[in-house]
Amino acid sequence: MHTAFASTLLLTFLLAIGLMFFLRAASKDRTTVVDIQSSLPPLEVLKGISDWLAARGWREIGGDAEMKVLRFNGSVAASTFLTIFLSILGGLGSACLGLVVTQLFPFLGWWPLCLSLLGAPLAGVVYRIRSSRVEGLEIKLLSEDDASQTRLRVRAHRDELIAMELELAKDFGLMSDGSLLSSPI
Repeated sequence: MHTAFASTLLLTFLLAIGLMFFLRAASKDRTTVVDIQSSLPPLEVLKGISDWLAARGWREIGGDAEMKVLRFNGSVAASTFLTIFLSILGGLGSACLGLVVTQLFPFLGWWPLCLSLLGAPLAGVVYRIRSSRVEGLEIKLLSEDDASQTRLRVRAHRDELIAMELELAKDFGLMSDGSLLSSPI
C-alpha cells in the first residue's frame, strides 16, 4: 500500500510540474512580425491604423522618419478569468499533494493540507505578475511615401495582429498572407 502512495506522490509532483509549464506558457511573449499590404496610399493607411491603435489604448512613443518606423506602447493586463482558473488549479493541485503527503506521513496530521492555502494564490499571483507588462508595437513602411499602394511590416503581439487583421481589413483593404488566422496556436 505504501508503494501506491509513493507512486501517487510522484504523479502529483508531475502534475505540479505540468502546472508550472502551463503558467509559463500562459504568460509567454507572443510577439510576431507580419507583412501587410493595402491598395490605399500609405498616409491614409498609417493614419487609420494609428487612430485605431489610439482607440484601443496604445500610445504613440515616436518613431524614426529615416527608417520609416512608428512605435507604440500599451499596457497588457492579465486575464481575470485565467487568473481565477489558475488559482483554482493551483489550490486543487496543492490540496491533492497535501492529501498524498498526509497519507504517506500520518504523523504530520492535517498540516500538509495547508499547502492548498499556499498553492491557490501563488498560481494566480505568478500568472498575474508574468503576464502584466508593457508591450510594444512597431509599424515599418516598406513602400515609398508617395506610392499608390501600401506595404507595411508590423511587429506586435499575435493577438493584436489578429485583431488588426479582422477589424481593419474591410476599412483599409489590409491583406496579409493569412497565416495568423490559420495558425492553430
